[in-house]
This record gives sequence, structure tokens and C-alpha cells, in this order.
Amino acid sequence: MRASNLYAPTLRNTPAEAEIVSHQLMYRAGMIRKVAGGMYTFLPLGWRVIRKIEQIIREEMDAAGGQEVMMPILQPGELWQESGRWAAYGAEMMRIKDRHGRDFCLGPTHEEMITDLVRDELHSYKQLPVMLYQIQDKFRDERRPRFGLMRSREFIMKDLYSFDKDPDGMMVSYQKMYDAYSKIYTRMGLTFRAVEADSGAIGGGHSHEFTVLADAGESNIAYCTQCEYAASDEKAELKPEATADEAAQPLEKVATPGTNTIESLCNFLHIPADKTIKAVAYETDQDELVLVFIRGDHDVNETKVLNHVEGALELRMADEDVIRAAGGCPGFMGPIGIQKGTHVFVDASVMNVHNGVTGANEKDVHYKNVNPQRDFDTDAIVVDDFRMVKEGDPCPHCGAPMKMTRGIEAGQVFALGTKYSAAMGATFLNEQGKEQPLWMGCYGIGVGRTMAAAIEQSNDKDGIVWPRAIAPFEVVVAVVNAKKDDQLAYGEAVYKECQAAGLDTLLDDRKERAGVKFKDCDLIGYPLRVTIGPKAVEEGTIEIKVRKTGEVIMCSRAEYLAKVQELLETL
Repeated sequence: MRASNLYAPTLRNTPAEAEIVSHQLMYRAGMIRKVAGGMYTFLPLGWRVIRKIEQIIREEMDAAGGQEVMMPILQPGELWQESGRWAAYGAEMMRIKDRHGRDFCLGPTHEEMITDLVRDELHSYKQLPVMLYQIQDKFRDERRPRFGLMRSREFIMKDLYSFDKDPDGMMVSYQKMYDAYSKIYTRMGLTFRAVEADSGAIGGGHSHEFTVLADAGESNIAYCTQCEYAASDEKAELKPEATADEAAQPLEKVATPGTNTIESLCNFLHIPADKTIKAVAYETDQDELVLVFIRGDHDVNETKVLNHVEGALELRMADEDVIRAAGGCPGFMGPIGIQKGTHVFVDASVMNVHNGVTGANEKDVHYKNVNPQRDFDTDAIVVDDFRMVKEGDPCPHCGAPMKMTRGIEAGQVFALGTKYSAAMGATFLNEQGKEQPLWMGCYGIGVGRTMAAAIEQSNDKDGIVWPRAIAPFEVVVAVVNAKKDDQLAYGEAVYKECQAAGLDTLLDDRKERAGVKFKDCDLIGYPLRVTIGPKAVEEGTIEIKVRKTGEVIMCSRAEYLAKVQELLETL
């Protein structure tokens, strides 16, 4: 490919709407252009990156036993009604009606579609296991599309679905995909972690996110400093912290005027935050009141809370009248005296508080000397892990302190179990001739998100720094002055030599100033730049620049190709 023929309109200025580095650089490097909020056209350079990512994914999916299919994007609503997700999926689903008034959606995911496909074909344990995948556009009506390809309304996803005869087989397929994903991100040259994750709307009981480490990531990750444990902050397990024993003091009410925050309460009573028990009140999308009680120095994990309310999909802050109707008092709320039948969730660490303080459900009044094991109605509360992890918390596996980092979720694997097969009648006959639901797994990779994550992880003040495996071109041969026939002819010869050696090479033969070309090379992020200028023509000296390190190497014409190949092996 010649740059003079390449459609790659680069920009020197950053578009105002581009909030994060990957969005800014993809726009400036001529890789994407916006069509509407959360919708983008891939230009040739961007599409080359996407195709390279897809090729690595295909090779590893095929090597793990996956078979590629292609399902319709437009999905019949009745399939989602069968699974129970038509109403449950929420406003993110893009729904349409055909001319006959029948319900359809633009597929946000394909569990229903793939289950419908195999339930008419897989009838015997002898046909299992089966793994089918596709790489296709998905659609989700994001409330606030942002961050370019990170959170868009139309996006490219690889989704694979496994079908097995029992839980053990399902976990074998799960491990195959876990290993394949590790190979995919390693081959792409990305620094990543596989972390335990919440299954969310997809369902199932076991899941890992493959997270590309980057400061701009939306995911918070807790990881152990001693063992291999790592989890998203939504999923991270926390064991109740032990506290020093104290002799239990008599429960009493105390006046605490104006202390409707933990900070003001601590200042008024001269106590540390870990001696207080704070309340957070929610209502679900089913209009159920949920009261959560945690230590004053902790924060509520809403995902963990939501997972304890059957059928609930969303939480919102509770209305004060709803709190009062249940016996609570906003700003001075405690679990003692709450109306029976209310969801009352108490974090396990709260149960270890000795002589603590909590609201008395009266304005300007708190209980003092609260000992939850003694004072709470344990039959009326749910005690579990309801708090967010924070740096320094002990690892649930080995007890060592955990650290926090940020990352971008680029892929996720789920062990679904029989959630969809049981609901949709996808069954087979086992070795005993008994009808059983198929055991399923689901495995997704966001192709565009992976592209954006790679940029977030590898960039500098001059532009993108691509890993070799997914760079739009591995090598750019930049002719300093393409108006000079001798330099252009020399550059074309070097370009053809690189191509003949199997290198993915671009010839920058544009009749632009050398500074413009070099800036574009850095902005776009080609791993190696081979510069052909007067020294090459007059002395046979070729300059090679490594984009990642900025290192410049001078080689003879006889040596340059071997050096280029050697350098690429390190990138």
C-alpha cells in the first residue's frame, strides 16, 4: 500500500467531544469518524487493526475447537420472551416492529438465538461437546454513549457458545476458553489480568473478565500482593474483619442533634468511623425497599445488594416517604425497629462491631453501645458481604493485603449452566436415555474495545504506540523527499524488499514535507519507520526508528532488512 493512495485523513487538533486518549488518537490518526452518538465508521487504517484483532481471535477460537457461524442481527422477540429476558433486559435493548406489528430487536447478545439454533439439532450426548462462535455487530441503546469505542451503541463482538452434557464438561469448555483468551491477549502484546467478575444480566454462576490494564479504564480491580487472586471491585470477596473484644455496655439512646452524616456523628461523639453503622436506602425497579447497613468507614457494593433481591435489575435511592413508611428516619436510620417484611441487609463486618453507634429511627437520636449480635433481630435481617473492596483489605484466599488498579474490560467468559436451555427447552438424551437440559457457556470479546484498550495502554505525547501484532502496518518506509526521483526509486525498492520478506509494509510516497510524514508516522503508531533520505541514496545508509522506544539505528542497505526483522521480533 502506498500512502499517496491511502485514505487516512489525519488531524493535528483534538475534537472537543473526544474525552479519553483512545478516542482522541483514533480520530486524529484517521481511523474512525463519528456518524451519530455511539456510532462510528472505521476508515482503512482502523479497519486493518480490527481485521488483525479478528484474525488472532479466529485462530485461537478454531484451535480451541470453536466453529464459526453467522446468525442474524435482527432477532424475533418471541425468543427473548421464551427466555424471560424480553422485559427484563431493559431500555438498552433496541426494539422494533415489522410491518405486521411483530416484535424484533437488534441483537445485544445471542444466547437466545444460539439456543434456538441447537435445540432442534443436538439431541444426544454423543454429539457433545459443541462450541459455536461468530464475529458480528451488536447493538445496545446506551443511555449515554461516550469514550468512543469504549461505550458505543453499535459495536463488534466475538461471541462463542459452548454446549456440554454436564457441569464438568461445561467447566472443561470454560477452561479452554479461559486459556484461549489468555493466548489472544498475549499474542496481541497487551498487559492484562483475568479477574473474577459478576455475571450481570447474562446470568450464570461463574465468570471472569479479561481486563487490559490502563489508567483510563472504567473497571476497578482488586488483586492480591502474594497469591494469584484478582477480582473486579463488584465481585471481590471480603471476609468480615475481626475486632478486639470489648465488654458489652447497655444499649442506650443519645441525643445527637444535626448529626445526619457519619463525619458529623463521629465529631459529635468523638468516635472513629469504624464504630459507626451507617444506612443506605434503595428502591428496586420492582418498587421494593432495601435497607443496607455497613460500617461507617465502608461503602456499599450495589452489585452485591442487587444480586440478593430476586428479579431486581436496578437500584435507585429510596424516597424519604417510603423510608418513613417502613419505620425508618432519613439521616438517623438503624435496623432496630424497622417494619418486618422490609429487605434489611447487614454487612458481615457490622456484626463484629462492639459498642457501636447506629441510628435510632428518630430525628436527632442515635443508639449508643450497639452490639449487633445482641441487639439486632437476626431472623429479620440478611447478613452477607455487601461492601466495596478498598486497598489494603485482606485477600479472601491468603489474607495478604490487596492493591487496587484500573483496567478496561475487553472480554468476559461465563459459565451459564442451564439458564437458557431449561427455559427454552434445549434438551438432549444422556447415556441413560433421560432427557436433560444442555449445559452452556458464553464467551465474549469486544473487538473495538480491545482496539481502544490497546491504545489506552500504549501511547505517548506523539500518538499511538501499537504492538506489532495489531498495528495497521508493521513497517512504514518513509521517503524524505518523494519529489526527488532517486529517493522515491530507492524507497520503492526497499518497500518491495520488505514486502517480499513477508512484512506488512506501507510506502509513504506522499509529496509532503518530511516533518509532516514523521509526525503522521508517530501519530498513527507504526512499530518501525524505515527512512529513505539523501544518505540512503548517496551512502547506502538507512535509518530505522523504533516507535516504542524512540531508538534510531543506522544500517547499511545490506544489513537493514535483517535488522528490521530482528527488531520486529521484540515488538
